[in-house]
Amino acid sequence: MLFELRGLSWSTNKRMLSILICIICCIHSGKSQSCTDGFTYDRRARQCIDVDECRTLPDPCRGDMQCVNQNGGYLCIPRGLYSQSYARSSPRSYPEASYPEESYPDRSVGYPEPFIPNSPPVGAGTGPGPGPSYPIVSRSTPCLLGYTLGVDGTCVDVDECETESHQCNPTQVCINTAGGYTCSCTEGYWLVGGQCQDIDECRYGYCQQLCANIPGSYSCSCSPGFLLNTDSRTCQDVDECETTPCSHGCLNTYGTFMCTCDEGFELASDGTTCNDLDECSFSDFLCQHMCVNTPGSFSCVCPPGYYVYEDGRSCEDLNECESGNNTCTTAQVCFNFQGGYTCLDPLRCEQPYIELSDNQCMCSAEIPACREKPFTILYRHMDLSSGRSVPADIFQMQATTRYPGAFYIFQIKSGNEGREFYMRQTSNISATLVLSRPIKGPKTIVLDLEMVTVNNVINFRGSSIIRLTIFVSEHPF
Repeated sequence: MLFELRGLSWSTNKRMLSILICIICCIHSGKSQSCTDGFTYDRRARQCIDVDECRTLPDPCRGDMQCVNQNGGYLCIPRGLYSQSYARSSPRSYPEASYPEESYPDRSVGYPEPFIPNSPPVGAGTGPGPGPSYPIVSRSTPCLLGYTLGVDGTCVDVDECETESHQCNPTQVCINTAGGYTCSCTEGYWLVGGQCQDIDECRYGYCQQLCANIPGSYSCSCSPGFLLNTDSRTCQDVDECETTPCSHGCLNTYGTFMCTCDEGFELASDGTTCNDLDECSFSDFLCQHMCVNTPGSFSCVCPPGYYVYEDGRSCEDLNECESGNNTCTTAQVCFNFQGGYTCLDPLRCEQPYIELSDNQCMCSAEIPACREKPFTILYRHMDLSSGRSVPADIFQMQATTRYPGAFYIFQIKSGNEGREFYMRQTSNISATLVLSRPIKGPKTIVLDLEMVTVNNVINFRGSSIIRLTIFVSEHPF
C-alpha cells in the first residue's frame, strides 16, 4: 500500500512538472515575438497585426482632418474633399466580387478568430478582387487618393503644394509626394509643437571661434588676427609680419604679433615703432668725460689733448710729443703734460752763469759776483693735474755728494706765494716736495727748491737750486 502511494505521488509530480515546463515555454515564446512600428503581436492568431491608430490614439489628427488607418500607419485627410468616409458603412460591389460589410475589422483588440484580410486590388480599375483599402473620391473617379484623372485617362498625382490645397501652417513648407504631401521645416528649423522654430546652431559649437545665429542658419567669423577658412567654420592664423607692421623686428604669434627693437631702442606706446634709448641719461659715470647719445647707442668723447681708451669710456692723455702731433721746432724741446704740450726753448744761462749741460747752469766761486748766488741751477719740468687729492708727494730732491761733517737744509726759496707746497725732509740728505692744497689749472708754476750745504768743519756754506716748472693742466673729468 505504501509503494502504490509513492508511485501515485511520483506520477502526479511528473505530470505537474510537464505542465509547468509547457507554460514557461509558451510564455517565453510569446515574449520572444516582436513586431515593427504600427503592428502588435496577436497571441491567438500568432502573427503581427496592424494597430488602428485612429481608434487607439487620442485625437491623432488636428483641425478639420479625418484619420484614415493604413497598414502599419495612418493618414490625416481633409473631411470635405471626399464624397464618402474612409470606413464604409455599406458594402460595395465589384464585378465578380463581393465585399463584406467591414473589410478591415478593429485589429487593435485582436481577432476573435484567426483572420487574414483580403488583399486590396493592384490598381483602382475594374475587375475581380476585393475593394481598395483607401477612400474613393466618387463612384465616377477610379483614381487613388491623391491622384486625379488626367486628360489621357490615366491617374496623375495631385500637387497639393502647388494648388495650395495642403494644410501646412505658415511656418511649414509643403513637400509634394506621390499621392499626398508632407509638411516639413526648411533647413535650419525644427518642428516644435506644430511650429517651425529656428535652430540655434551656435549652441552646438559649429564654429571654431565666433558664431552668430541668424534665422534658419548661422554665420562663423574669426577673432582679430585670424582668417576664416574655405570651410566657413575654422580659422587660421594670419601672419601679420608679412605686411611689415613693425619698424624694426616682427615676431608672429598665434592670433597676433609682437614687435621687437634693436639694441639701444625701446618699443613705443603704439607697439610698432621703436624709440632711441638715451643711455647717457642712465648714469653720470657712463663716460669719464662726456657721453654723447647716438641712435641705438652712445659714445664717449674726451677733451682736447686726450683720446678714448680701449674700454671706450676712459680718457687717456695724448702724448703729442711722441706722436709728432706738435708745433715745436727742431731747436725746441717738446714737453708733454696732461691734456697738452709745450715747446721748451734751448737753455740760456743768465750772466754770470755759464752752461754746464743742456739743463744746468753754474756760477763759479772764482767769480766775485757768484759768491752770493747759488752754485748751480738745475732746470726740471713736471706736469700736475687739477683736482689732485692732497696732501700728495710730487717731487723729491737729494744731495748727490756727501762731505764729512756737512749737513743739508731743504727749503722753497721762491714761487710758493700761495703756499700750496711745502718741503718735508725725509733724511739728512733728501727731502720731498709736498702738495698741500688743490690747484686749479691751467697754469704754470715755477718753484726754486734750494738745498743749502753747511759744513762747520771747514766753515763752508753754499747752496744749489732746482728750478722746477710745474704745468698744471685743467681737470677735465
